[in-house]
Amino acid sequence: MLNKVLLIGRLTKDPVIKYLPSGTAVTEFGVVWNRRYRQGEDWKEESHFFDIKAFGSLAEDLAERLSKGYQVVIEGRLSQDRWTGQDGKNYSRVRIIAEAVRIIRKPRIEEVEEEEIVPSEGGSDINRLEEELKNLEEKQEPFDEDDEIPF
Repeated sequence: MLNKVLLIGRLTKDPVIKYLPSGTAVTEFGVVWNRRYRQGEDWKEESHFFDIKAFGSLAEDLAERLSKGYQVVIEGRLSQDRWTGQDGKNYSRVRIIAEAVRIIRKPRIEEVEEEEIVPSEGGSDINRLEEELKNLEEKQEPFDEDDEIPF
């Protein structure tokens, strides 16, 4: 079975780092992905918010290097948490577990060299990721500095 996510979005808040009792770093943050589309003569936009979690050295690097507004490419997998609340109801939450993150743009729309953050114990197929990113960029409308970020 395949469980792979590739997402480009902007951080909605600064990453928060915590440590498990074992000493493993865990960083959590949110990203927003905006879909722009034309409906008749008008342009519409819808925003989708995703929770991201990273572990280990990747988590420490992300907490140190990222902040609200950074645009990133996240490569990871989906993970579902299930629990029963105090009210007796069952709850569920789906998150993206980051395996590699690439910085595309800093918050003030300053172009930067693409910088990749990958865990030290391995990596991902960067060539494939770069090719997918190029394909996505070719399909997307050009970025307009007047575009608003919904946060």
